Amino acid sequence: MISKFKYVSLSVFAILVASLVAGCSTPPTRGTGYRSSSSGASPSSYSSSIASFSAVSWQALPGWQEDDLSQAWPAWLKSCDALRKKNSEVNWRQVCAQASNVSGRDTQAVRKYFESNFQVYEIRTSSGNDTGLITGYYEPVMNGSLTRTSTYNVPLYSYPSAWRKSKPNPGPTRAELMSSGVLNGSEIAWVQDPVAAASMQIQGSGKIRLEDGRILRLGFAGTNDQPFKSFAQWLLDRKEITRSEATMQGISQWAKRNPDRVNEMLNANPRFVFFKELPGNVSADLGPNGALGVPLTSERSIAVDLQALPLGAPVFLATTKPLSNQPLQKLVMAQDTGKAIVGGVRADYYWGSGESAGEMAGRMKQNGRMWLLLPR
Repeated sequence: MISKFKYVSLSVFAILVASLVAGCSTPPTRGTGYRSSSSGASPSSYSSSIASFSAVSWQALPGWQEDDLSQAWPAWLKSCDALRKKNSEVNWRQVCAQASNVSGRDTQAVRKYFESNFQVYEIRTSSGNDTGLITGYYEPVMNGSLTRTSTYNVPLYSYPSAWRKSKPNPGPTRAELMSSGVLNGSEIAWVQDPVAAASMQIQGSGKIRLEDGRILRLGFAGTNDQPFKSFAQWLLDRKEITRSEATMQGISQWAKRNPDRVNEMLNANPRFVFFKELPGNVSADLGPNGALGVPLTSERSIAVDLQALPLGAPVFLATTKPLSNQPLQKLVMAQDTGKAIVGGVRADYYWGSGESAGEMAGRMKQNGRMWLLLPR
């Protein structure tokens, strides 16, 4: 989902792994003064087969007045960069043009801009539920090398050149690929931790910090078209780890204790992901491009089901932080998607890059509510 071709996000890991360790969180409470608008009308410019929309007042949004919207503004401008160029059933051009007159550093000016130019709609599933699953994902960052060394000896591969003309469908499983020699010569970079490399495959992109300080950005290039299966579940089924250890960190520790069984574990997932090097002129500080084609913004971008919500739209999210009841109530942008993100009230929250973001993402499995913002 970090690109429009991404086959799964960390939400898959969150569903299959973090769900095993995260207790059921208390759903976020409704904001005080919750009420529908006088009409309660659905938007005339947008509809969905799997979600329904009811116009509500801005007072319906829990935490709207407390959110520092200046932090969401850069993400909205990135959405506008893409939305201006797209033909859409929603007329984004006018509100995006008006954004140029707003001081993005002034959170009250940003708040006034949204309240003046947008109508907010409560999102419900086709069955009428106003809550759904909110998971998290991130961009892995790890040390590595362009050549194999004694430290960096776990390869990440580019798409096999032989498959560009004639690709088997499905292709060989991971175990078959690793033992066949088909991938020899396709190494694009080398890293240290095989579990971290597998995490990058789940994410579909990541950053490699080279020894000379340069950042190599890798993006999704394709798969072997095999189904995804959780190696975390494989470990649990065999009682190799406990539920509390079913995190990327816990699995890495298991791998260090059982180096001779790492490939056996990883081969439990037959799916294999290939990478490509992204342009070197992309700032290392920017997030990876999402399905919208713009860089994701830490804690202000989400992935959604495109059958439910329009790509690029502002969405207000009310959920809780991982393994807690602490509110997480923010304006975010629907800038990404993924096969694991299915449903009318469903989002994958982008935490950012690196280990701390991965910790939060891997543990996030919360209940949440969502509101769609559309131009008046």
